[in-house]
Amino acid sequence: MRHPPRSVLLAVTGAVALVAAVTVPVVTAQGATPACTVEYSVTGQWDGGFQGAVTVTNNAAPVSGWSLGFDFAGGQKVTQGWNAKWSQSGTTVTATNESWNGSLATGASVSAGFIASWSGSNAVPTAFQLNGTTCNAGAEPDPTDPTDPPDPGDGSVPALHVAGNKLMDADGTTRRLLGVNRSGGEFMCVQGYGIWDGPVDDAAIGAIADWNANTVRIPLNEECWLGLSNIKPEYGGTNYVNAVKDLVGRVKAHGMTPMLELHWSWGQYTGNSAGCSDVHATCQKPMPNMQYTPAFWTSVAGTFKDDPTVVFDLFNEPYPDRATSTTTQAWQCWRDGGACPGIGYEVAGMQDLVDAVRDTGAGNPILLGGLAYSNDLSQWLTYRPTDPAGNLAAAWHVYNFNTCANESCWNSTLAPVADRVPLVAGEIGENTCSHSFVDRVMKWFDDRDLSYLGWTWNTWDCSSGPALISGYDGTPTSYGIGLRDHLRALD
Repeated sequence: MRHPPRSVLLAVTGAVALVAAVTVPVVTAQGATPACTVEYSVTGQWDGGFQGAVTVTNNAAPVSGWSLGFDFAGGQKVTQGWNAKWSQSGTTVTATNESWNGSLATGASVSAGFIASWSGSNAVPTAFQLNGTTCNAGAEPDPTDPTDPPDPGDGSVPALHVAGNKLMDADGTTRRLLGVNRSGGEFMCVQGYGIWDGPVDDAAIGAIADWNANTVRIPLNEECWLGLSNIKPEYGGTNYVNAVKDLVGRVKAHGMTPMLELHWSWGQYTGNSAGCSDVHATCQKPMPNMQYTPAFWTSVAGTFKDDPTVVFDLFNEPYPDRATSTTTQAWQCWRDGGACPGIGYEVAGMQDLVDAVRDTGAGNPILLGGLAYSNDLSQWLTYRPTDPAGNLAAAWHVYNFNTCANESCWNSTLAPVADRVPLVAGEIGENTCSHSFVDRVMKWFDDRDLSYLGWTWNTWDCSSGPALISGYDGTPTSYGIGLRDHLRALD
């Protein structure tokens, strides 16, 4: 949904099957605070290869550039990496900062990851140096203390998976995702105002749960998550990531499923239906980009891959059909990316993003919206990407002003998709300050046991937003009262 006006791809070559993330000891510092600390972990492992991650914390004076060095003892070889420039000479590995993450204040941390080969053993490095200074001084890693296994869900928030055309929990019970969008995280940070639009404290999230919602969709901004140089530091990078993690925790604490989706992304597009001319992530772009989007999803998936209660929605509202000359070109661009006609940056296709998520070892459910701002699913089944986890669902958006906004279109284009894969209406809404249209949408989806989420839990003018609430205590607008009463009436 467009908003009202407001003042390193990973590629593992060959056919490899990722096993469940192999857990190894994490090296951490103990006792007195050293000049720097490094946490090292293997986040996924398969025959002949593995994925690793390091988190470096600077406990000394601020630095404007960093270089991390360590030695492999098991013959491992780094083949590629992200969030740092990786190199290896003999057994010595060096990771130096990218242009956008070189500054490390006192107490600040930075994370980076890599793919490497291994044979025989995959021994954990025991010594690290940051800019020549030994880290973890006095620390002794405990090889008998593994990290926690993946969270199977806390009982009230289910770990979901795709089974046929249903979303199911670990007990085999069908689950519907019913709730709201909580907009703000996609635009406040890039506009320099903050991270969230309005409160997201316990009371505010509790008000969403009081509507009988079981899911909250959280739009994100890739430049803010990655902490790029155009974002104010207080609203980007680690601060932004921690704010998202905190909100996910509060959503779960109220028994609701968190859905993370990429809303605004980098890439200059000035063609048909352009939302802005800015290269930065200040509006909806027709497609994600290869420059940053795979790295964004690598980082997001790496952050939440051990929490199967989190659902990933890879890109808000694709519209390559507005840029390309044929529908076939648009769907090919959607799936395969690359040099797409009419789009001036290299596109990351949906297959690229699915691969980026799965290469981290994350098995979380993935949603994919189609063309025409996710309103067109007519060839979704034909062009859907390959997912080794078998955990893909279709995302669809509808408003009263969209092309596919009547039961005839839903029966002809949505029903065949819903017969094959789970279908989630990630955004439903209308700009009339009424709810007669969303009432029709909810009935069609209820009759088929499908999922839907209202746009949006923000206190905007319901005729321009549209907005579900007039207050963060859950007071509904004349539009929002339709969704609230409907959710409360469901079993």
